[in-house]
Amino acid sequence: MPFFGTGEKVNLLGLSLYEAGIWAGAGIIAKGTLGVITAIILSATTSARDLLAGLEKLRVPAPLVNIATFMLRYLNVINDEMGRMKIARESRGFEATGIRSWKILAQTVGALFIRSYERGERVYLAMLSRGYAGTMPTLVARKSTNWLVALVLPITALSISLTTSLLR
Repeated sequence: MPFFGTGEKVNLLGLSLYEAGIWAGAGIIAKGTLGVITAIILSATTSARDLLAGLEKLRVPAPLVNIATFMLRYLNVINDEMGRMKIARESRGFEATGIRSWKILAQTVGALFIRSYERGERVYLAMLSRGYAGTMPTLVARKSTNWLVALVLPITALSISLTTSLLR
């Protein structure tokens, strides 16, 4: 963006850049950084079950919430399967040593995909036999004081601000 555009040009480190492009690029970097930091903080402080309940409360479409639920449930299963496949490769003397091993690693990824797909079919058939009707049961909403906890800091800041303005 800084290289193409219109408007005023600025020389920066020997490059002729557009000022509007620099500001737009800085805005994109800032928004991306804030988004990543927010996602990290959210995932570090909130359980997966609470995240899914939050998505349901925000009225995210049910198929997306179901996909996220299944992904979280079976991530460990696929990870364990990958670990078993790694142990099997190593027990046969495989050692990843550069570009020559890429073919075997690609075959492993393909086999993992097929195993995961087949396991998914078996799980789906088992769910159907237990009465699955296309929607996951809704998560039980727990009464929580999260709103009160979240409002403590703004209320404290407001009270300090009002107190200092009254004392002046």
